[in-house]
Amino acid sequence: MKFQLTPVLEQMASLYKLPRDRTRFDTYLSMLQGDGKDMILPIAGYNPMGKEDVLDKINELIALGAEELVQDEIARINEKKYDSKGQTIGVAINLVDNLGGAWSNLYTTDYTSKFRITTLIKRNFCTPYFWISEPITEALIIQRTREYIFRTIFCITQRKPQSLKDCFDQEVFVQQNVKPEEYNGKQDFGEIESFYLNHQASEDYNLIFNFFYGDNASASLGYTAYGRKNLEGFDYARYFATSK
Repeated sequence: MKFQLTPVLEQMASLYKLPRDRTRFDTYLSMLQGDGKDMILPIAGYNPMGKEDVLDKINELIALGAEELVQDEIARINEKKYDSKGQTIGVAINLVDNLGGAWSNLYTTDYTSKFRITTLIKRNFCTPYFWISEPITEALIIQRTREYIFRTIFCITQRKPQSLKDCFDQEVFVQQNVKPEEYNGKQDFGEIESFYLNHQASEDYNLIFNFFYGDNASASLGYTAYGRKNLEGFDYARYFATSK
């Protein structure tokens, strides 16, 4: 398995310079699917009818040399072989509009981008997600690229995440390979550890979502709340990866 950059930013900048009408939407579909019905360019995270702030953020990514940073990170990761299948996976930056018109929900979209990626993998794509609402730095581009690549590696070399344990193991694997600083927070993980051990075999979407994103995110979507703090599952995975 190896990864390679799939450049999309310049094409997307050109798309968003078109008037926000049917022509832009049809142009986007042609870029996404060509003349067929399957994905040929991994840009599904983009809202084709996004407003000016989307173009501004794309230009910010270009000015930061985002795709060059992704390419450099890919080269480092490719130095190590993870399997012998010979699969080549294109890595394409996706920018999600979670603020403008026809916005994408941050939490549900983030969940799908991290835990429901087998369809992308079958098409040999990996799509690190960035958000209109977040400040973007070179360090974030590098970290986010590594995270999404190692989620892809986990799904190919180990298993696709279905249960809570699968999803947690994936995020621990990601943190072990991204190599963050040791968790220094003061949070007590005893309660979430107990919750995890009691429910690790569950494949209930609402429960898994709540474990990672917390009660506030669940409540905003009308999902069941289980007493979890915001992003607590991700914090626990990082703690587990760096402290166990």
